[in-house]
Amino acid sequence: MSYLISDKYKEWEKLCDERFIRLKQNEEKLNGFFIDLYDISDELQPQEADSDITIRRADLQREIKSLISYAVGCIFGRYSLDREGLCFAGGKWDSSAYKTIIPCNDNIMTLNKINYGMTAAIIDFIEKVYGSDTLEENLDFIAKVLGGCYDSRKTIHDYLQKSFFADHSKIYKKRPIYWQFTSGRKGAFRALMYIHRYDENLLSVLEKKYALPYYDELKDELHRLNKGFISAPKNEKPKLRRDISRIQALLLEMEGFLQRLHQMSDPPIYLDLDDGVKVNYEKLKSILV
Repeated sequence: MSYLISDKYKEWEKLCDERFIRLKQNEEKLNGFFIDLYDISDELQPQEADSDITIRRADLQREIKSLISYAVGCIFGRYSLDREGLCFAGGKWDSSAYKTIIPCNDNIMTLNKINYGMTAAIIDFIEKVYGSDTLEENLDFIAKVLGGCYDSRKTIHDYLQKSFFADHSKIYKKRPIYWQFTSGRKGAFRALMYIHRYDENLLSVLEKKYALPYYDELKDELHRLNKGFISAPKNEKPKLRRDISRIQALLLEMEGFLQRLHQMSDPPIYLDLDDGVKVNYEKLKSILV
């Protein structure tokens, strides 16, 4: 069975509005009761402004970003579609808790490609939860809410790359539970991890399984561009020259990142979450956002 996220949001919006109206009416009834009890109708009115009601109403962009955040949590195993509430935040890992969405094996999800890593996993999540028949419509809806117009997958990918971590950090008061590795300001390489699944081997895996192969891909791309530049028509050379310069800059950034990552993976760095996020973040800050 397939579902439209837009329809599910309308259901949620209606529920939130009903709760909001009910709470507002109850508060105004209480206000009227106390105004009559203390005979202060000349000083106060029972009506409440919407802004004074503490329960929050539905907000489309906030809910879509929350959906993406929840999907990230399922991909890392913090949540499970097969169990209610928090599923893993340290302690003993129970693989039987995950059937619909299987968490990533090594606690690393890259953000470098649309068809691989976290973006592909988010799209797979949307398809499994809401159905394959409505996948494209749901992706278009999510992308439109995020501010994209044309390519829904690219819009979602750009959000994950450029804005997800900032939104996540804001929600968690700068004490994030998903940490973003980055090679530097140009963002040649990005990846996420879940701190409650961190172990001393993670940085070595990040280096050997993800960062080094991606560095080799960039080198291959530079070789292809250089080869193409030689035989390219004159009118195509300026663009190729810019592309070559861009890849060279990314490779330079990757070289520094790989050097720092290698130094930090041997000897391995241990995190003690009892010390708090801020203390542990300092241990890895040279390779994090």
